[in-house]
Formats: sequence, C-alpha cells, structure tokens
Amino acid sequence: MKNNNVLRDEPKEKSSVDKNKVQQKSLAKDNTKPVEIKLHTQQRARRRALFNYSMETKSYFIQLQKKTVEKVQKMIEEEEVRLLRKEMIPRAQLMPLFDKPFLPQRSTRPLTIPKEPSFMLNGKCSSSMDFSIFNTMKQVK
Repeated sequence: MKNNNVLRDEPKEKSSVDKNKVQQKSLAKDNTKPVEIKLHTQQRARRRALFNYSMETKSYFIQLQKKTVEKVQKMIEEEEVRLLRKEMIPRAQLMPLFDKPFLPQRSTRPLTIPKEPSFMLNGKCSSSMDFSIFNTMKQVK
C-alpha cells in the first residue's frame, strides 16, 4: 500500500507545479494587449464579392441583349409572314379589254436562211456526206 501512496503523491506534486505555471501565464496574458491581425481573407472576400457582382451584371446585360435581338428577329419574321400571307391571297386576273380588236402584224425582221447540217464522223466534222439517200427519198415523194 505504501507503493500506491508514493505514486499518488508524485502526481499531486506535479499538479501543484502546473497550477503555478498556469497562474504565471495568466498574469502575463493580463499585461499584454491583443494585436490586430489583418488577414488577407477579408480583402479577398471583398475582391471576390466585387468580381461576383461584375460577373452577374455582365451576364444580366448579355441576357438583355439576347432578349432584344430575339425580339427584333421575331418582329422581322412576323412581318415577313404577314407579307407572304398578303401575297398568297388568290386574286382573279383582270378581264382583257375588248374595245380594240387584236390585229397581229407581220414582223419586220428578215427570214432566217437555213444551213446545211454538219455531221460528226469519228470526231471529225464532215460536211461532204453522201446525201444520195435523201435525194432519192425526195424523188420518191
């Protein structure tokens, strides 16, 4: 049992020493003044907030621009459809005027003079063909 008491006494001595240290530290803390620490997190948070705001405004303006462009395109398409529908209405043709009778006149242009056809034989143009077959057919008639 004595051994147990000895072991228990040692921790009591250590705890009393620890208490003295804690008291000394607390006195030292009372004398010091806290230093304001400026962390970059606040600056970064402000910058990030400004960046987020600028991105939101940019996306908002882009959406507005898209909406206006779509609105203009829609108006143009509606106008085109309206014009097409207006053009597609079937209308009757006007009756011709029968006040003056139509009298065709003879053309003043000269008549065309027919030419002899030129036939191609083996890639060569030959104008001197044997037209005897055609001549005999003309005579038969």
